[in-house]
Amino acid sequence: MKLNLKNPLTFFDLETTGTNTVQDRIVEISVVKVMPNGETITKTNKINPTVPIPVETSLIHGIYDEDVKDAPTFKNIAKSLAQFLEGSDLAGFNILKFDVPLLVEEFLRAGVEFDTSKRKLIDAQKIFHMMEKRTLSAAYQFYCGKTLDDAHSAEADTLATLEVLQAQVAKYDGEDVVDNLGKKVGVIKNDMAVLHEITSSNLVDLAGRMVLNKDGQEVFNFGKFRNRLVSEVLEKEPGYYNWMMNGDFPQDTKRKLTEIKLRGIGNS
Repeated sequence: MKLNLKNPLTFFDLETTGTNTVQDRIVEISVVKVMPNGETITKTNKINPTVPIPVETSLIHGIYDEDVKDAPTFKNIAKSLAQFLEGSDLAGFNILKFDVPLLVEEFLRAGVEFDTSKRKLIDAQKIFHMMEKRTLSAAYQFYCGKTLDDAHSAEADTLATLEVLQAQVAKYDGEDVVDNLGKKVGVIKNDMAVLHEITSSNLVDLAGRMVLNKDGQEVFNFGKFRNRLVSEVLEKEPGYYNWMMNGDFPQDTKRKLTEIKLRGIGNS
């Protein structure tokens, strides 16, 4: 179906040094500009991020420091890119949470004006999630082919969840599971230890304020110390512990934080 456009609509995707929209940098940008008459213009550029690309990130998108060492920096292309996007609305998959914020940060660092307030932003992921519901009723219909009567009744929901899990294991047994970055995180098996590893093994506290990194170390999963080792932050910024203990955090989070703090004291 041809899109009904009044303005050009530019689809874009970024490959980056990581997933932090404030700290990370673009290493590749691809744009497909669709004109109201249906014409498309495609441009793809590798970008020198001016910072090292973590190896674990390169393994995902296949772009290494060597590949971008002679590429232009974002500042080099910022003006021409802004001109190309002038008067164009923006579209993509998950652009609202990641691509647009990171792109705007790069323009701001380059000192180039890029105002999104007057552009239409279309995120195909949001449409996907809104139309293909992620509720228990929707899962019950999808996996079991049944309508969930008495939804939100504790017993009905519990029995339906049992059926859904049984159907999921039967449907996906032996299939690879990948995360949002395309990295394999496991294989579905009829084994509860395996399913635990896939769904929740990296949680330190139940609220997910702290998680295990790829090396099995506890790191913060929010705020200014995101991805920093919890033990390191508690040692160098002792006031942060007091702030969290006095803050509106779950008791489980505070308990786990205290365990890590005491463990550090015991090892010193």
